[in-house]
Amino acid sequence: MNAPADVAGSYDAVVLGRRSIRGFKPDPVPRALIRQIIELAMRAPSSLNTQPWNFTVVAGEPLDRIRAGNTERTLAGVPSSREFRGHGDYAGAHRERQIEIAKQLFGAMGIDRHDQERRKDWVLRGFRQFDAPVSIVVTYDRAIHGGDIAPFDCGAVTNALVNAAWSRGLGCVINSQGIMQSPVVRDHAQIPDDQVIMICVAMGYPDESFPANAVVSRRKSVDEAAVFIGFED
Repeated sequence: MNAPADVAGSYDAVVLGRRSIRGFKPDPVPRALIRQIIELAMRAPSSLNTQPWNFTVVAGEPLDRIRAGNTERTLAGVPSSREFRGHGDYAGAHRERQIEIAKQLFGAMGIDRHDQERRKDWVLRGFRQFDAPVSIVVTYDRAIHGGDIAPFDCGAVTNALVNAAWSRGLGCVINSQGIMQSPVVRDHAQIPDDQVIMICVAMGYPDESFPANAVVSRRKSVDEAAVFIGFED
């Protein structure tokens, strides 16, 4: 069944309009609005309908303690303790895209490549979860830890989460730096041991005066990403 034109148009507007927000207004976000956004996001598909995801929504003083702990431990040289598997440094086209978005962001913010102090401050913003008023920590049940399906499902629900937030006037950035020091997050967000910390999402009302918020990353073309097999046209 084809979606009505107004529904398709609304979906297109959200997907094509959404961008990562790295500067937020300090205004608090109502709990009821966040509940609505999470409810929408949980319509995301999951393997065999297992719905492994859970959400810990953090604001106020507990979030400030997480920011401080992340920053202090990072500056002290404490190694990363994120609970998902990494892949090492990017190379090739992946590295090129990483560099491209960094250049866009630093250019928007007026950060010169030799300005080590401002570049360091930019990195620390990530550990502070970009000073957003809300952080949503996405976790999944440890009982199914060890495979790739639960993290895949968490990726689906996280994508749905940021799009749902955008449709309600809120901006987000998916932020792995915010969980770099997982013991800090687990402690202050009171995340139980039966949960694996997957990712966090910084959320709030976008500060339109913040230059980096205008940055739109270039995306691969369909021809670069997709191969069509068996079609006659």
